[in-house]
Amino acid sequence: MDWHLFNIIGTIAFVISGAVAASEEEYDLIGFYAMGFVAAFGGGLLRNLIIGVPASTFWNQQPLFLLSFIIITVIYFVPIDKLIQSKHWVFFYGLIDAIGLAAFAIQGGMIAKNTGLPTSAVIVSSLLTGVGGGIIRDLLAKRQPFVFKYELYALWAILTGIIISISGALPPFPSTLLFIGIVLLRMVSMMLNWKIPRPVIRMRKRNSLLSKGSVKQ
Repeated sequence: MDWHLFNIIGTIAFVISGAVAASEEEYDLIGFYAMGFVAAFGGGLLRNLIIGVPASTFWNQQPLFLLSFIIITVIYFVPIDKLIQSKHWVFFYGLIDAIGLAAFAIQGGMIAKNTGLPTSAVIVSSLLTGVGGGIIRDLLAKRQPFVFKYELYALWAILTGIIISISGALPPFPSTLLFIGIVLLRMVSMMLNWKIPRPVIRMRKRNSLLSKGSVKQ
């Protein structure tokens, strides 16, 4: 699996996540296209700007643009209300997001590594490619990006960048193994509700405010 295949996998996964988020917010067709495209391509565009890849290379993805357009259109016209209300929906949506995260984090790290950039750039490239589009998607949906809400989401993208930077250009089997491993880690952390510990001072302040509020009531 090379970075082109990871690009395709990540694009499909995040296009779906963006379109589904637009459906949950009851956006119109333009909103669907905006959400789907920024989720799929926003992180890569940010990465290119940060690591110095010419912005014009963004437009060398016409087949992916067309594929994204088709997927978004299908999701818009196919009723998915029952699927969203299903008890399995959280797991299904989380799996799609995990696949996009792993694929794009690996792709971003590979691009930076093959460009000859240092370890820090490889890690940042994996992080931006993996979570950048999702952050923009959540902001457009008027949601707080869960990347910043104590979930171990961005951590897996950072870990991906570290592994790629220390292992060199990954041959086919290890890259596939890394992809599966990151997806599994993300799903396990989501299902077991693993979170980054909150600062003690902030927690004390929050509990103090809650106790004062309860006293006033």
